[in-house]
Amino acid sequence: MNAPPTSSMLRALPSEHRQQLMRVALEVSFPEGTRLFEEGARADRFWVIRTGAIDLDMHVPGRKAVVIETLRHNELVGWSWLFAPHTWHLGAETTTPVRAYEFDAVAVRAMCQEDSALGLAVAHWVGEILAHRLRSTRARLLDLHAPYGSGSRH
Repeated sequence: MNAPPTSSMLRALPSEHRQQLMRVALEVSFPEGTRLFEEGARADRFWVIRTGAIDLDMHVPGRKAVVIETLRHNELVGWSWLFAPHTWHLGAETTTPVRAYEFDAVAVRAMCQEDSALGLAVAHWVGEILAHRLRSTRARLLDLHAPYGSGSRH
């Protein structure tokens, strides 16, 4: 499923807010197969992918982790850093070499507290992404588990 236009920080945030965030961004790279985070661990950073792909996955007892979604260029990786208790709800692993911008969650949350306009813009950006991902997950679940021919209401 395609990402919503708002998944890109470049399109979602006003220029001044992008510039504020980019002042604390680090350019990082990860080889294929790198675990970025695990469910339940402390969510202390987030990323915006520049190149490559990252799978979001969910632990299933007695089975291999289930891939929930694959994220690519310009997409946000991680939202749990924004909401207490700041723990990851999913896991994430690179499926290709990845280059990304990495952001320190504590620093960004502090910036958002100091500048309410930035805080509102970041919350709106992340909220739009969450809403899109929830709709996408719902559609995938319906495709997998709804009786054939049941259709879905839009």
